[in-house]
Amino acid sequence: MTTPAFTLRFSPTPRGARLARRLASQQTDAWGWSYGSPVHDTVELVVAELAANAVTHGRVPGRDAELRLSRNTDGTRLRVEVSDVRGERLPVPASDGGPLAEGGRGLALVAALAEEWGVAERPGGPGKTVWAVVSCAGPQPVGPTGGALDGLASVPGRAGQGVRQPGWDSPARDAVR
Repeated sequence: MTTPAFTLRFSPTPRGARLARRLASQQTDAWGWSYGSPVHDTVELVVAELAANAVTHGRVPGRDAELRLSRNTDGTRLRVEVSDVRGERLPVPASDGGPLAEGGRGLALVAALAEEWGVAERPGGPGKTVWAVVSCAGPQPVGPTGGALDGLASVPGRAGQGVRQPGWDSPARDAVR
């Protein structure tokens, strides 16, 4: 059985990354996770971070990046994939630059919010795909105001680079268990 998927090619620019985030937000709402819900906000943030990394560190002029969202058949997990053409530049979680650091928190946020994440070769082309799986069942990390980022400091990172999940990265990518 195939599952719904959403695919978007976007320019490797800040404007393209913003478009990817906004359209992922719209698609997540269309799939039933309404704006402002923990799942919606988590997916939107993960897409924003991965798309920003792709346009910052994976940019090659004239070559698009790609966003792909898919969900498993029972709707309990949603997979975010962002691909770029710079396969030699793998994401590396930044060392703690302190509270005044201007960057380096993106992958830490992804690791904290995603059930797991990793990196794979880009299917069908040069480059890499950075992916994250967001749990859509059970409680999300929420705090007193109900936002997905509230209480983030208390959520330990769970996944690491290169972790593979059966059923999600098979050659028949739309055939998800």
